[in-house]
Amino acid sequence: MTIINKLLTSFVHIIMFDIFRNYITGYSAFTDNEFALIASVVRFKTVRKHQHLLQEGEIARYHYFVAKGLLRTYSIDKKGNELILRFARENGWISDCESLYMGTPSQFNIDAIENSEVILFENSAKELLMEQVPAFGKMINTLKNKNTVNFQNRLHESLTSNAEQKYHNFVAGYPELALRVPQHMVASYLGVQPETLSRIRSKR
Repeated sequence: MTIINKLLTSFVHIIMFDIFRNYITGYSAFTDNEFALIASVVRFKTVRKHQHLLQEGEIARYHYFVAKGLLRTYSIDKKGNELILRFARENGWISDCESLYMGTPSQFNIDAIENSEVILFENSAKELLMEQVPAFGKMINTLKNKNTVNFQNRLHESLTSNAEQKYHNFVAGYPELALRVPQHMVASYLGVQPETLSRIRSKR
């Protein structure tokens, strides 16, 4: 790597960490020493469109924070269909927690829908920060609670809403994603056929 490339890479990493710094200060105040500790344990990665961070059968190693771009978690059924579990855009987190915590092969894939910049936290690094940086631990607990609520709401919606209601709720809750995510991926996420979603969209 040339000196210029090293400087450019360092500059990108600084920008990425500044994004993360602004994100976490929305939850709590952090000292300069705490920021320095966080910076010392993270890794940075540029992910190209369609590039995988995790593939089925691998053991997850990281929590991923999206500084820029858009990622998804998905599995593939026996017929070869993609089943999308979630999306993660800027300021979002994504991982396979079961594989990460239990050390078991993942059932899922994580890849980039767009060119993306991500910050990687090993689970041991996250646990260290939760122990040594109280504000970080508080933030993680808040995120866990939000994820639990979101999972409950999505499960309830899948059991009680029809395809049209699901799509309208998706657009209302995530208007930006509705524009950024390809239609067939939105259909997969909602658990409806692409043709059904196309008919629903044509009514708008």
